[in-house]
Amino acid sequence: MRWVGRLFDARDTFARILLLDLSGIGYLVFGAHGGPAATGTQWALAVPAFLLALLCHRRPLVNLLLQSALLVAALVLVDDETINQVGASWALLELTMRATRPRTIWLGAGLLAAVDLTGLIGLPVRTALTGLFGPVVTVGLPLLLGLVVRTTRELGRQAQERAESERRRRESENRAARADERGAIARELHDVLAHHVASMVLRVGVARHVLPDLDPRVGEVFDDVHATGTAALTDLRRLVAVLRDPDGVRGDAALTAIDPSALPAALGAAVDRARQAGVVVEADVDPAVGTLDAVRGQAVLRLTQEALTNVAKHAGAAARARLTVSVEDGAVHWAVTDDGRGAAPAGVPTGGGHGIVGMRERVEVLGGRLEAGPTGSGWRVRTVLPGAGPAPHPPRPRAGTPEPA
Repeated sequence: MRWVGRLFDARDTFARILLLDLSGIGYLVFGAHGGPAATGTQWALAVPAFLLALLCHRRPLVNLLLQSALLVAALVLVDDETINQVGASWALLELTMRATRPRTIWLGAGLLAAVDLTGLIGLPVRTALTGLFGPVVTVGLPLLLGLVVRTTRELGRQAQERAESERRRRESENRAARADERGAIARELHDVLAHHVASMVLRVGVARHVLPDLDPRVGEVFDDVHATGTAALTDLRRLVAVLRDPDGVRGDAALTAIDPSALPAALGAAVDRARQAGVVVEADVDPAVGTLDAVRGQAVLRLTQEALTNVAKHAGAAARARLTVSVEDGAVHWAVTDDGRGAAPAGVPTGGGHGIVGMRERVEVLGGRLEAGPTGSGWRVRTVLPGAGPAPHPPRPRAGTPEPA
């Protein structure tokens, strides 16, 4: 049945009417009752029917009313009303396929049936009874075909909705599975790998402390091992924090880390989603964010998503917000400010969510500090994420011992 839907696609109405009109002209010229005998009244009724069908191809109800009026005139004035009959029947077909309410379809079918039955007035009873089969073809056939097309389209739409629902369900299950996997990975990183790395760094520090008179070359190796281990431990803590972030299972940004080159596009997508929610967002994003490391880039993206979501939730859809992200001397300066339009009079946004808490925890993991509070009539959230430079070497006499992971 797919070909039926394509043949009677709503976008091809004009082409169908044009082909129908050309067929009608061919009938008048070459038909059994065509030629010179078809000129005059028959042409006078056919030409308006052709033109009105083209002009009203987007208004099937209006077209049916006009074609029915021309059919009434043809029943009275000419012997061969085939052109006007086909025009009215086709108008009913278009109405049946495109009407938004079933009531309109049945009223249109009743109107055309009534017009067809007027041609039986004054005929002998036997002839009139035989003529009752005419509306079965001129009304029943287009009505039946139109209903088939409508049903086919509806079944196709329902199939698409079911497929889309199934796709969303699979995506949700996949996100949940990835979230569980991230949680398991985070636990393993924390309970096994991070503890072992911390133990190695601790032992290197102890060795440097209890063996002060080492060969300089050995001391350099100890320094390098200690610095590398400390940096690895810091990266592990950051990765564990990202893996455990519940925001990682929401939306379309469900990855634990983002490719740095994709960060500008991801920020643009977050801004677009806020704009779709009705918030007017001005974005000033430094292109240098594309050079950030994956962990800080992920943090910038999550902070932006949460802050813009809070603007839409608490400041209202009429709010104006401004996002600024810049990179200065390796540090990331990030801020989101809104004008508070539509917000409650209280200075602090209402609601019992954990958005600000989660943002603050994420920033603190990276060594920054989140500032959130009212500014004028609106609200501002900002932070500075320090540069991800190598960890400094601790003094040799006082070997540092890292915090447990």
